[in-house]
Amino acid sequence: MSGAHLGDVGEALLNGNFDLAGQRAKAWEEIFPGAFYLEVQRYGQSQQEAIVQQTADLAGETGIPLVATHPIQFMNRDDFRAHEARVCIAEGYVLGDTRRPKLYTEEQYFKTQAEMAELFVDLPEALENSLEIAKRCNITMTLGKNFLPDFPIPPGMTIGEYLVDEAEKGLEVRLAELYPDPEVRAQRRPEYDERLIFECKTILQMGFPGYFLIVADFINWAKNNGVPVGSGAGSLVAYSLRITDLDPLAYALLFERFLNPERVSMPDFDIDFCQDNRWRVIEYVRQHYGEDAVSQIATFGTMSSKAVIRDVGRVFGLPYSMCDRISKLIPIVQNKPVSLAEALEQEPQLKEMMQGDGDGETVRELFDLASRLEDLTRNVGMHAGGVLIAPGKITDFCPIYQATGSDASTVSQFDKDDVEKVGLVKFDFLGLRNLTIIELAVEYIRRMTGEKLDLMSLGFTDPAAYQILKDANTTAIFQVESEGMKKLLKKLAPDRFEDIIAVLALYRPGPLGSGMVDDFILRKKGQQKIDYFHPDLTACLSPTYGVIVYQEQVMQISQIIGGYTLGGADMLRRAMGKKKAEEMAKHRETIAAGAKEKGYDPALAEQLFDLMTKFAEYGFNKSHTAAYAVVTYHTAWLKAHHCAAFMAATMSSDLDNTDSVKIFYEDTIANKIKVLGPDVNVSNYRFEPVDRGTIRYGLGAVKGTGEQAVNVILKAREEGGPFKDLFDFCQRCDKRMVNRRTTEALIKAGAFDAIAPVEAGAKLPNRHKLLATVGIAMDFAEQMERNAMQTSLFDVGDVADEHAPEYVNVRPWDEKTLLMEEKTALGFFFSGHPYNTCKKELSRFVRRPLNRLEPSKELTTLAGVVVGVRTQMTRRGKMLFVQLDDGTGMIEVTVFNELFEAERAKIVTDEVLIIEGKVRYDDFSGGNSVTADKLMTLGEARARFARHLLLKMNGNSDARKLKSLLTPFAPGSADVRVRYRNADAECELQLGKDLRVRLDDALLEALSGWLQPENVEIIYS
Repeated sequence: MSGAHLGDVGEALLNGNFDLAGQRAKAWEEIFPGAFYLEVQRYGQSQQEAIVQQTADLAGETGIPLVATHPIQFMNRDDFRAHEARVCIAEGYVLGDTRRPKLYTEEQYFKTQAEMAELFVDLPEALENSLEIAKRCNITMTLGKNFLPDFPIPPGMTIGEYLVDEAEKGLEVRLAELYPDPEVRAQRRPEYDERLIFECKTILQMGFPGYFLIVADFINWAKNNGVPVGSGAGSLVAYSLRITDLDPLAYALLFERFLNPERVSMPDFDIDFCQDNRWRVIEYVRQHYGEDAVSQIATFGTMSSKAVIRDVGRVFGLPYSMCDRISKLIPIVQNKPVSLAEALEQEPQLKEMMQGDGDGETVRELFDLASRLEDLTRNVGMHAGGVLIAPGKITDFCPIYQATGSDASTVSQFDKDDVEKVGLVKFDFLGLRNLTIIELAVEYIRRMTGEKLDLMSLGFTDPAAYQILKDANTTAIFQVESEGMKKLLKKLAPDRFEDIIAVLALYRPGPLGSGMVDDFILRKKGQQKIDYFHPDLTACLSPTYGVIVYQEQVMQISQIIGGYTLGGADMLRRAMGKKKAEEMAKHRETIAAGAKEKGYDPALAEQLFDLMTKFAEYGFNKSHTAAYAVVTYHTAWLKAHHCAAFMAATMSSDLDNTDSVKIFYEDTIANKIKVLGPDVNVSNYRFEPVDRGTIRYGLGAVKGTGEQAVNVILKAREEGGPFKDLFDFCQRCDKRMVNRRTTEALIKAGAFDAIAPVEAGAKLPNRHKLLATVGIAMDFAEQMERNAMQTSLFDVGDVADEHAPEYVNVRPWDEKTLLMEEKTALGFFFSGHPYNTCKKELSRFVRRPLNRLEPSKELTTLAGVVVGVRTQMTRRGKMLFVQLDDGTGMIEVTVFNELFEAERAKIVTDEVLIIEGKVRYDDFSGGNSVTADKLMTLGEARARFARHLLLKMNGNSDARKLKSLLTPFAPGSADVRVRYRNADAECELQLGKDLRVRLDDALLEALSGWLQPENVEIIYS
C-alpha cells in the first residue's frame, strides 16, 4: 500500500506534483505487479479531502486499485485523551503544552463496519479492496512443535547415536577424575552406566539430542576460550558432556526433575557466564549458526500502577510531591505493586484524597486517566539472557526488531512465552558478575604465585572456607552477603557442602516463616530429634536432617513410599504447587494405594502426603541451588586463602559504584588486608594485589576518570617512566583525554601525594597547592606543545627548566577539608575519618565509642559523623533513621517526628552530630538500637559541657583584636578566660558577661589563626 499522505506518492500529491506521484506509483506497481494499492484515509488530518480526491484521480488514471484504511491508535473515541497522555509520556511533553506536536486526532479509534461504510460512502470500491487484501494475507502457524537448529555430526551417524557416543566418552573421563582408584571406579561404574543409559534413552525418545549437543558446544567453547561458566542440571549426560560440573549422583539430583519423560517440555539449563565475556559466547553462536539464524528475545515494559500515576501526573503538570505521595500509598505485594483498582480497595487514604474538597477532583481525574493506561506496553527491551537459534532464517519463524545504534542486537518481536509457542528454542545466556570476580582473582593469584588454580579440582571440604561462612564473614561471598543471611549462617554454622546447598534454598520468606529453618538448625546441632518417618527414607532425608527442603525430596518420597515413577512424582510435585483440590484428592488416593501395595502403612503415606503438600509450596529445585552453592563455596575459599586477590577482584568488578567499593573496602580492612591509596606512578586501572596482605587502589575507581583517560596515563607512564611532578604529568598526558576535571579528581583522591610538594614540618602532602596549580600546569603544557616544533632561545641547555612555572603558594587544607575533598573523588573517607579531627575534644563528654555502647536505662551521650539518613512514614508522621559513624563502628539512631521537625537543621551529612538517647538491645537485629531524645551540634555540646574557653596570650596582648574576634560570637553561654604571661609575672583574667561566647568552629579557627592552635583550649568539667 502507498501509505496514504505519509508515503512517497502522497508526499508528491501534497506538494502539487501529480506527474511525480504517477511515476512513483507506477514504479511501485512494477515492483509488486497486481499487488500494489493506492491508500486513502479520513481521520481528520490536514488537507484530508484534497489528498483523497487526488489519490482517487490517480487511481483512475493509472488503473492502480484504491483501498480505504483507518489508522487505529486506541479502541474507543473517549480514549483519545488517554492516548494523548501516553504520547506525552513517551516523548516528554506536558498535555497543556500548546507547542507540542499533535499528530493524532480523536477519530483514530476502532471504527465499526457501518462507520467505515459511511465514511467512504463515495468510494465503495476502496472498502471492497480491503477485503481483497485480507484474503491475500492468510497464514497458517504451526504451534507446539519445536524447531531445533541443525547440529553438525560426523557422516554415517544419526544425531542420537552421536549424543550417546559423546556421553559415553565423557563419562569415562569423568569417572577417572572422580575415582582415580580403578577398583573403586569399577565398584561405582554400574550405577553411573545405568543412569546414563536411562537418560540417553529418554533424551532420544523426547527428541532433544540436538539441544544437549548445542548447549555442550557453546559451553565448552566458552570454557576453552577463557570465559568462566557456571551451570546446574540434574543430568548425568550434561555432566558427561561438561555442560555442568556437578556430579548429579553425589548430590541426589534427579533427572526427572530436569527432564520428565512423562511430560514433554523443553529442557531448561541454568547457564551463567562471566558478565564481561558473555557477549563473546553469543557472538560465537552467531558465527557458528549464522547471523540470520540467531536473535535475542524482546521484552515489553508495561506501565505499572505506581509508575503510571507518576507519569500521568507529570503530563498533567501536577506537583511531583503530590504524585509521589499518591504513588507511595499504592501497596506492594510480593515485590510487585497492586493494581490501581486493588489499591483503592486496600488503602483508605486514597479514597479520602479522591473525596477531598481541595484536590479531590484532580486526584479522581488522575486515577481515571491512569487506569486507562495501566499495564499498557511502554517500551520494547531485550531479555537479559534469552537467545534464539533457528534451523534457518529466524524470519521464517518470527518477526524481528532492530533497535537503533551500531551495536544494537537483533531481537524477536515475540516475547519469551510466544517464541516457545511458535516452536523456537530458547537458550539462556545469563551474566553472573561473581564468575568475573572469580576469574580475575584466579588471574591475580597466577601473577603473584605462578599457579593457575582449577577450583573445581579442589573439592568442597576445606575447613577454612567453611570457617568464613561460620563467622558470617561473607561480604562479597555469592548469595550470602545480606545481614539476614549472615545471621542465619552464624546460627546454622555450615560445615559441609550439603549445608551450603540447603542454606541457599532455606533463605526465602516461605521457609523462614514456616519454622523449617529453626527445625533444620536445631537438628543439625543435635538439639532436636531427627525424624525420618521411616527407615527407608533415611538416605533421602539425611542431607537435610529429616526436613523436606527440596522438590527432589518430594519426588523421592513419592517414589519410595507411594510407588510413583520419578516422572509421575514430578507430576505430583507440580500438582501440589498448583493446589488443585480435585487433582490433589486423586493423588492422595494413589499414594495411599501405592503404599499399601508396597507394604507400607497407608496412614503413613497420607501423613507424608500432607507434609509434602505443605513443603511443596516452599520446596526449591536442588539442581539450581547446588549450582549456586558451587559459586558460594569457591568465593568463600578464595576469601579464606587468597583474600587480597579476591577482594581486589571484587572491588574491581564494581569500580563505578562507589557505595559498593566503600562496603568492600571496609570489609577488606576488617580482614586485615592493607589498601594503599591511588598513585599515578604505581596504580593501574583496577584494584590489584601487591602481595598476600596488600592491595593497591585502582585509578578507575576515582570519580571523573574513566577507562580511556586511565589508559592514556598508563601508556605515558610506560613510555616515559614515572611522572616527576604535576607539570611533567600534564605535559606527557593527552589533555583531550586527561582533562582538568580528571587531573583534579586524581589530586583530591591522593593519587599525586607521592610526587606532591612537601611543606617543611607538614605531616601531609599539600593537595591544596596541587589543585590550585592545575590550571597553570595545563597552560604550561599547552605552551610547551606549541613551542615543540619551533626554534627558541629556551631550547638551549636547561633554560626551559629554569622558566618552568612554580606551584601556587596556598595554605594546606586542614584534615577535615582534605577528607571532604577526598570523599568527592572516592565516594568515601579513605585516608582518615572526619570524626578523628574532633575525637579528642568529644572524648571529654562522650564516654564510649559506638562499638562499645551498652544498653542502659539512663540517657547515654554518643556522637558520630552522619553518613546516611532514611525516612519512614508512620501514623505519627515522618520517622527518621540516622546512621552515625565514629570510625570504630556504625549505629542507626531513630529520631521520631516531633524531634525531627524541631531539630532537622542539625542533621547534616558528613557533619558531627551529638545525641542523647536511650540505648537498648534489639532482638530483631541482634545489636544495639538507639532512640534519640536530644540532638546537638558540636557547638551546642560545647556550650552544654564546657566550663570556659581559655586563651593563652603569651605576650600577644592586643585587647582591641581580641574583642573584634569575640564580639561576633557573643552573647553566648561560655565564659572566656585570658592567661597572660611575660618575663616578670603570670595571671589569669575572666572577661565580663558581655563577652560570653558561642563556641562555634569559626570562632576557634579565627583565634587559632591568631594565637596558634595550642594556645586556644576549651576547658571541660
